[in-house]
Amino acid sequence: MRPVPAAEEARIARVASRAQVGLAAPLVQVEVHLGAGLPGFAIVGLPEAAVRESRERVRAALACCGFELPAGRITVNLAPADLPKEGGRYDLPIAVGILLASGQVRAARDLADCELYGELGLGGELRAVHGLLPAAAHAAAAGHDLLVPAVNAWETAMAAPRVAGAKHLRDVCAWLEGARTTGSPQAPAPIPATGACADLDMRDVRGQGAAKRALAIAAAGAHSVLLCGPPGGGKTMLAQRLAGLLPPLDAAEALEVATIASVGGRIVDRASWGRRPFRAPHHTASAHSIVGGGPRARPGEVTLAHLGVLFLDELPEFDRRVLEALREPLENGQIAIARAAVEVQYPARFLFVAAMNPCPCGYLGDESGRCRCRPAAIAKYRARLSGPLLDRLDLRVAVPRVAESVCDAPPKEGSASAELARTVAAARSRQLRRAGRLNAYLGVPGLAAHCALSRECHGLMNASRRRLALSARSQHRIVRVARTIADLGECERIAPEHLAEAIQLRRGWEEPEALSANARPCNPRPA
Repeated sequence: MRPVPAAEEARIARVASRAQVGLAAPLVQVEVHLGAGLPGFAIVGLPEAAVRESRERVRAALACCGFELPAGRITVNLAPADLPKEGGRYDLPIAVGILLASGQVRAARDLADCELYGELGLGGELRAVHGLLPAAAHAAAAGHDLLVPAVNAWETAMAAPRVAGAKHLRDVCAWLEGARTTGSPQAPAPIPATGACADLDMRDVRGQGAAKRALAIAAAGAHSVLLCGPPGGGKTMLAQRLAGLLPPLDAAEALEVATIASVGGRIVDRASWGRRPFRAPHHTASAHSIVGGGPRARPGEVTLAHLGVLFLDELPEFDRRVLEALREPLENGQIAIARAAVEVQYPARFLFVAAMNPCPCGYLGDESGRCRCRPAAIAKYRARLSGPLLDRLDLRVAVPRVAESVCDAPPKEGSASAELARTVAAARSRQLRRAGRLNAYLGVPGLAAHCALSRECHGLMNASRRRLALSARSQHRIVRVARTIADLGECERIAPEHLAEAIQLRRGWEEPEALSANARPCNPRPA
């Protein structure tokens, strides 16, 4: 076998990059070979349409930057060949590989420990790429440098210490050759401290003391909440202000939230860094958009709300399949998505808040007497929520219409959310010191070790189990809520009054027949 001439060997170039599979980022070697033959430009290695179209973007960008597309056959291999590739992140490594293989750029830097990412504009501009935080974290673990679009530089620097951002292909080529220009890639500014969680305050909500108390309990122990009341009672306002009761994210949690947001298609900026997510999808959302899915198993709302709040307004209006898909993340704090080409597992530990009307018209039990719904219609409306789903909702809170005197009263000074947040933070600290986790995530051993009930509490629980037909899951959740109420009161043991409040919060509303006993029929017959 004849040895390969040096000239032929120089016509191969390799540039490192990474793909995105869920929250993982496997390494991808972009191999460029320039061979003799009829002109052609082929990209192999399971590229999707956006990757195949990079041929035209690279061709135009090279021409606009004063470079030539080599004559002959150009073969780009994205290795490993059995890993699907998607997105425009491979434009920059492909263009750099062509320039290196053709000798138009002489690299003065060692690219063995450098990874390149970026989508090219037709004029050579570098555009933002989604989902770079997982790639940055894996690159940092491997000890690699990163060269990314300037728009992504600050985001990527959250996970990787050695990052440079560039705005144009010409600047990248000058950087590779060791030159310094005004547009050369620069390291991003330092990451600021974690920001505040929310700008909305509980003082904006008039009245609703019971609902505010329930939300404080939910925030302290990470318990799920269902708000039920007539239109205009303040359910949405209460849910929007729940994130302000949660303590700020620490550095590791902020990075995890930012990574999920990056994979979900967002560019993380300084304003959103360290803020707990608040997701409120519309009731027409599909099951794939809520729990995740699609051909590439994208994260859904339950994952995008990780370590934050997921709010579903008009809960009975959601599709039944959507609501039933919430069971797994509510129970396990994670969601597994399996597709033909990929199988991923996403975190989904969120604070779930839902809101609904008590009946189809919304005014059942209102003192105005406006409800005209029949008991059968009310039962059908509430039957849209299955028993297994309701069994996973810890707190069911009535949010009645606020009296005019309360609405007309002047707002109180100071921050109601700040005061509640201090109480919530103290309760959470007690839980973490005692069990290493929040009360909502205590398993059966944790309940036995940290939520022991006295004889009086056992009697109260047994009476409630018989009267309310409580399942074993319901009893466990009631005990967890009682433990949180005790933590808010700085009590070491669960007292009967703590358990009684937890049971009352579990009951929620009365039965439709009882509530609609005085409701008039929709079409009353004449006397």
